[in-house]
Amino acid sequence: MPKFQDVVEKWRKTPEHKFRQKDRELCIQMGSACLEQGESEKVLDFIKEKENQGIVRALGAGLLGPLVREIGRKRRNPVHCEAAVAHIVQTCKTKDVFSNLLAQLEDCDAGAIGETVIYLLPLLQKVVMRLGDCTGLGNGVGAVLEAAQKQVSRLPVPYTRQQEKTDVHGLCRCCAALLDFVQPFLEMVKKDKAGRVSSVKGPVINKLQADIVKLCMASLREPLLQAVLYGPDSAFWTFASGIMVILPAIHKPLPLLLFYRPERKAGEPLSKASSHAEESRACLAYLLFVQLIAMETFPTIFRPAFILQCNMDYVSLLFTRKDESWLTKGLELCEKSLEAVEDGSLPVEILELKSFYTVPQNLVEIMTVCPIKHVKTRGLHVFQLFIDKLNGEAKHRFFRCMLKTSHHAGVEGHVIKNIKNQVDPAKSGKVSCWFSGEPLLSLLELVLCLPQGAQSDLLHGMDRVMESLNLLRFLLIKEKEQSTSMSVWVELCDLSKSYLKVLRACLSMSRSYYASELKTLKENQKNKAKERREALKMKQPVTEINVKDQKLSNMSEEEQHQVLQCALVTFDLMDSLVVRIEELMENRVAREP
Repeated sequence: MPKFQDVVEKWRKTPEHKFRQKDRELCIQMGSACLEQGESEKVLDFIKEKENQGIVRALGAGLLGPLVREIGRKRRNPVHCEAAVAHIVQTCKTKDVFSNLLAQLEDCDAGAIGETVIYLLPLLQKVVMRLGDCTGLGNGVGAVLEAAQKQVSRLPVPYTRQQEKTDVHGLCRCCAALLDFVQPFLEMVKKDKAGRVSSVKGPVINKLQADIVKLCMASLREPLLQAVLYGPDSAFWTFASGIMVILPAIHKPLPLLLFYRPERKAGEPLSKASSHAEESRACLAYLLFVQLIAMETFPTIFRPAFILQCNMDYVSLLFTRKDESWLTKGLELCEKSLEAVEDGSLPVEILELKSFYTVPQNLVEIMTVCPIKHVKTRGLHVFQLFIDKLNGEAKHRFFRCMLKTSHHAGVEGHVIKNIKNQVDPAKSGKVSCWFSGEPLLSLLELVLCLPQGAQSDLLHGMDRVMESLNLLRFLLIKEKEQSTSMSVWVELCDLSKSYLKVLRACLSMSRSYYASELKTLKENQKNKAKERREALKMKQPVTEINVKDQKLSNMSEEEQHQVLQCALVTFDLMDSLVVRIEELMENRVAREP
């Protein structure tokens, strides 16, 4: 590399318009070398020296890259670099400064994204405001917002309140910087929409409006859809509130964003951009209806059932990801939307909507598969809330669907318990015609059966079997007291006898099997105790038994013993219920003439 002073003397004699590309490259090379050696003060002195201002005006914009990277790395005190940048921004051509700063924003070092974005946005705001023509202003704002949002989306989202406060990666501060950046341009749009005289032309205003809306919608998806909002004093709450204020302020009404979707042709796949827009709207619905942010701007003319119908599409979308943040937001949005609807008011036709089929199926998956306990618990609560909002006919159809499709004893048991509540006047008030007579019998045909007949695993299907027996016992007592017509009673008894016959056979086989396994386990324990006394360390394998999707051999011996004992007690309880049910049928038959 040529000697620094020799090069500077040559450049001082060169007119500004005579500098070539190799001069720009050499200037960047020498500036970078100085910064790498920690000589940022030397760079600043060079830039500020009066005799070098012609050089700075011609070549200085190229030094913005090395200077910004050095500031972002935070290896040394950035005061000299920041002063150098400030001087270059004031001295060089605005377009050159803008293009160089934008390049740094678009190509941040992975480890310095937060610091770079936070530092560059205020500078770029001032530079964009200085762009001479309106076209440059419109294009400049859009380019900066797109680059900044892209970089912000790369930052990890804090999960806990403490992580949000420490903000190690700078995401929260980046969100605040984005809101600060758009403020002057937002005022331009608001001024134009209010009909006041503005120096900025209409097409540019429309471009600014579109770019600001694009930023808001992109930010709803990343980072707000992943973020946890801990309350009005949290950074993400402030960011979300800012976005929810901006949208209606620039004439983008929230109902229009939420409830209007461009139509797609039949069979046309959802594009990536459209998919991202749906995710943004799902977050918008969550912020509005769950967190109640900007709820005061939302019209009250929409019926709760209509809002529920629209939000169920967003709930279904949120359930497609297995992230805790998405699932939690989906559950909360579904819960709040259902709570606003009157109990027993949703008609059967609503079940024909796709989202009203997929959401319950998603809830079943959450209740049965999700490993996060509080999410499973909330899933069950929302599932029950959904049932409560259906009218009698809709409940009847929904129960039939769940009994046919859930394939999970716990879910089936919960559905059967709800059927019992519907036929119990003390629980449901007036009993619906859909839960008496022939409609009820059609449900019982699905309830009073064992999936694999006498070979069914009663321990695995315990929840369903116990609820079925409780329902049958209740019905027999109820029908006996109400002197139901003979035809209904006969059909009920026929269903009961058929069910109990298979159940007794299954109970006998299951009790024999588990008693045998318990005996084997005890013998194995004795043998192992004997082997240990003889200082042998061989392990005796235990026959595998599936217990609610967990292999018994994967449990400790104590756990195996408890499960087997519990199974035998459960079978005894089932047997006692079967005996009681048979007594109720025999008593009714004995009283008939």
